[in-house]
Amino acid sequence: SSNQIVRLYSRFTRLDKNNRGVLTREDFLRIPELAINPLGDRIVHSFFLESQCETVNFKQFMSVLARFRPTKSKEIKNKLNTREEKLKFAFRMYDLDCDQKISRDELLAVLHMMVGDNISEEQLNSIADRTIAEADEDGDRMISFEEFKKVMERVDVEQKMSIRFLN
Repeated sequence: SSNQIVRLYSRFTRLDKNNRGVLTREDFLRIPELAINPLGDRIVHSFFLESQCETVNFKQFMSVLARFRPTKSKEIKNKLNTREEKLKFAFRMYDLDCDQKISRDELLAVLHMMVGDNISEEQLNSIADRTIAEADEDGDRMISFEEFKKVMERVDVEQKMSIRFLN
């Protein structure tokens, strides 16, 4: 809505400390929630994947943030806010080398970012191995976006079944 755009623009201009009309990585990293988020650097990186340069303008800023909006069935559809786009965004959090595949090493790196030293290396390796084994359909020992999407669809179905069972 126009109200949301005005609020986003206000946030954008507060982050733009030098009044350049663009944001840098440093501008994003001054956001306390991103600074303490274990995936903060990956989230910031996603803004720059969109812009393909070292700065992000307001339109690019809005475009990335549109993926975070909840989808409501009665809203006008926005191509940036579809389930597919949200899944692509999530997939890119794991695809550290941007090769359109999630390798075991990439999965381990992200798991390390998320849990730090709270889980043993052996447990993390086991989680990574099981995840790859469950998701990898073509036997290349990596997870493609299509495989990632199928896993997420299965998770959705399992959650819905659990909710029905609990009700």
